[in-house]
Amino acid sequence: MSWSRCSKAVVAALLVLTAAVAPVAAVSTSSEGVPQEAQVGDEVSATYTFTDLYTDYESWTLRGETNLTGVTWTVRELDQAGNQVSQQSYDGGSFNESVALSDDTARVVVEVRGSAPEVENFTYDPAEEFVLADFSLVRDGGTQQSITTSRVHHYTEASNEARTAIESAQAAIDNAGGDDEAEATLEDAVEAYNNEEFGSATTFAENAEQQAQQAESTQSRNQLILYGVAALLVVAVLVGAVLYWRSRGDSYDKLG
Repeated sequence: MSWSRCSKAVVAALLVLTAAVAPVAAVSTSSEGVPQEAQVGDEVSATYTFTDLYTDYESWTLRGETNLTGVTWTVRELDQAGNQVSQQSYDGGSFNESVALSDDTARVVVEVRGSAPEVENFTYDPAEEFVLADFSLVRDGGTQQSITTSRVHHYTEASNEARTAIESAQAAIDNAGGDDEAEATLEDAVEAYNNEEFGSATTFAENAEQQAQQAESTQSRNQLILYGVAALLVVAVLVGAVLYWRSRGDSYDKLG
């Protein structure tokens, strides 16, 4: 293939990739209260504030979506002075709110509140996540641009116990400088976790941690033995040197 044809192919591929990437809206976002993780069924809430609303368009629709269950959205529009222009409440997994410069709206504040959903598919790595909130700008005609998305790790009591045990085992293996037996057992723990066998995963992980600790202990003992042997060799060399010099001194005396 000629360089010209190759270049055209590369450009065409880049154009396809560019077209596949959804544009990102220029709306500025800040958030409060977004947790890093949540147990299934726990109540979760977060607040998002949107500014720079009209960088691209003077009117558009703010769309919010979530995986939370039993959801309530509270949407407040504020003017430049911070006075409330309107307030709406929505129930369900999504909402749509019209935003327009003509309404004097300068800032939109959205609070989402609901319960962390069930985990559909347990995976140790990457950790299980759900969409706490996904916001997008929607124009007339349906063109959609992403604004921001928050994802949160969720877990059950059993899966959290297994994950904690696996993480502890991994730390022990790292401290030991690696151990084949412990690493193999840890792989069994991760596989059991992915199969939702959390009791087995916890047991495997605890065994892996013990194996790593034993390996580290053995290494420490072997190092002490080596240090002891080295110390004995040094002492032996010193004693030999002293005896050698003494014997040479005796020889000089006899010659004298």
